[in-house]
Amino acid sequence: MAALPEAPVLAKKEIVVLGAGVVGLTTALKLQRQENYQVTVVSELIPSDPKSIKYTSPWAGAHHVYNPLKESEPERYGFEEETFNVMWELSESGTHSEESFLRITQTEYFFNDRAKPDPLEKMPNFRHLREDELLPGAKSGYEFSTVTIDVPVYLNYLLMQFLAYGGRIIRGTVQHVNQILEGGTRLFSGGSTRDPLPDAVVVCAGIGARFLGGVEDKDVYPVRGQTVLVRAPWVRFGRTVTLDDSGAVTYIIPRRSSDVIVGGTRASDDWYPRVRPETSEDILKRGFELCPELAPPEVRAVRKPTIDDILPHVVAEGCGLRPARKGGIRLEIEWEIPVIHNYGHGGYGYQTSWGCASKVLKLLDEALGIQSVPKTN
Repeated sequence: MAALPEAPVLAKKEIVVLGAGVVGLTTALKLQRQENYQVTVVSELIPSDPKSIKYTSPWAGAHHVYNPLKESEPERYGFEEETFNVMWELSESGTHSEESFLRITQTEYFFNDRAKPDPLEKMPNFRHLREDELLPGAKSGYEFSTVTIDVPVYLNYLLMQFLAYGGRIIRGTVQHVNQILEGGTRLFSGGSTRDPLPDAVVVCAGIGARFLGGVEDKDVYPVRGQTVLVRAPWVRFGRTVTLDDSGAVTYIIPRRSSDVIVGGTRASDDWYPRVRPETSEDILKRGFELCPELAPPEVRAVRKPTIDDILPHVVAEGCGLRPARKGGIRLEIEWEIPVIHNYGHGGYGYQTSWGCASKVLKLLDEALGIQSVPKTN
């Protein structure tokens, strides 16, 4: 009996992803899950490093709450929807990824008019708040189910998944894209002289895209955010107040770990790299007004709580520079050797990450003239 012909071995394309934030790691994992691609992440900073103002993703809140639709970013809702669907599945009880997430009931109060159609109306268990449920002065409000992301845990989950699928991460600083195109990963101490040159590069440099040679996108700018971390395992719900169209918000974001992110600020073109104590004080004041349940239940059981009851439970303060971009996300391809740009996500990198990774995969397949084949394991 004649032997069956062996299946053809797919020639893998070498891909380098610049950046190990949530966008870079998600993109790298999406590509590495395909039979066609062998991915190396090159980044100066990686998950579990001490926090740095240059590495935004570990500072994030983060929860998944759809942004209003924008004509200037017609694809963004699709990115957010795909990402929510992935995260909802990852947060399912009993999965190996559930420790990164907490499913909660989210309440949103709006002191401004909401544009229609409102994507939030598609969230699970969505309902409009009754007039008697609104905060004084609020024009409207919603309640729905969503997920929060414990970002230190989730970033390491993405990295471990990427490595488990055969990906590689190298610590390195890149001054110009041409360094990677000409020298590849062999330039770095974790590389090898046998490393092939990349077939494509994906730029997920965040705020670094403003300074990276070959990109130097001056439309990239920081939106500084500052938060306070409170240890309050009894808080298992989220609340947000949106004051105006500038996006000024107060928010309560609980994590599975029992920490609660209290925020926040959104200050465009503010590069200050350290916590401002007066801002933390203001954040806690606003957070307590929105959520007096931050105070321990044993206190609330016997008397009206004060902000002083929260202070012993403050465990950290933080600030980060959200990598925003005039005109929104840059997701496009250029150069003879494909260079794909995937940056400019501002404060919604977590909730567009999987959708944007899918778009990168599509652009890469088209540029290299192949059709991706997902790995079966």
